[in-house]
Amino acid sequence: MHVYAIGMRTRFRGITVREGMLFDGPAGWGDFCPFADYDDAASLPWLRAAEEAATLGWPDPVRDSIAVNCTVPAVGPDAAAAIVHGSAGCRTAKVKVAEAGQSDDDDVARVEAVADALGPGGRVRIDANGGWDVDHAVAMIRRLDRVGLEYVEQPCATIEELAAVRRRVDVPIAADESIRRSEDPLRVARRHAADIAVLKVAPLGGVHACLAIAEQIGLPVVVSSAVETSVGIAAGLALAAALPALPYACGLATVALLDRDVVERPLLPVDGAIAVRRPHPDPGLLAAAAADPVRRAAWLQRYDAVAGRTA
Repeated sequence: MHVYAIGMRTRFRGITVREGMLFDGPAGWGDFCPFADYDDAASLPWLRAAEEAATLGWPDPVRDSIAVNCTVPAVGPDAAAAIVHGSAGCRTAKVKVAEAGQSDDDDVARVEAVADALGPGGRVRIDANGGWDVDHAVAMIRRLDRVGLEYVEQPCATIEELAAVRRRVDVPIAADESIRRSEDPLRVARRHAADIAVLKVAPLGGVHACLAIAEQIGLPVVVSSAVETSVGIAAGLALAAALPALPYACGLATVALLDRDVVERPLLPVDGAIAVRRPHPDPGLLAAAAADPVRRAAWLQRYDAVAGRTA
């Protein structure tokens, strides 16, 4: 088992170092990397996804390339525009908004800078990570829609709030946390709370589990990452490649957020798309990304605790 600690180019989801554990199996490599705020129970699907990758493998693909969006963290407008310009041809951008400590005007400036950088024909989607209440979400969606939003991801925290926002705005609503952190991932569809389902392989327990959700939920799917190494991103690509329909660009270009990777040819976009393939870690790069002994011990302990829940 290889425990890694890789710096982030920009603070993202409150972290500056991405940590996780890689392990090899008969079907390939798996990436076990639940965030620190996931307890052992919530981390169990992440372990199942990594074990699926290592021992079971994934369905055959129906497409060999996945269109992707670039991801713009809660940075200033100049930095946001630079990310778009350096995104290897991505014509869709997901922009983080509702960051703690920032203002609505900060969000507007960032979104407008991204739209300008994309130019005509570019698509802007925003992600609030549940950071607004209903009235604030409605007001901000209407304000930001001056750039022509593709959709708004998780504007509020609860399914009931999502449904209320959806009734009051014309911009499509996408659900992320309301699916992956719910005991019932199909409830968002039953409550008519979203137009789009954002599925992330690791938090939902693997590619096969996500395919089952996609079939039952009856909504268009966007496959997104959990900011993994290329080993983990390969699982997201496998899901996106196996879906019967894929109408939106996927959020799988996040290796660019990391300072380094563990494979020689990282899964990065070319002309706005990532080829479907499964890279294997390089021993030298694994060694360079290795966590210090204290963090390694902590991750081995965490793995034992989560794995013990399956016993």
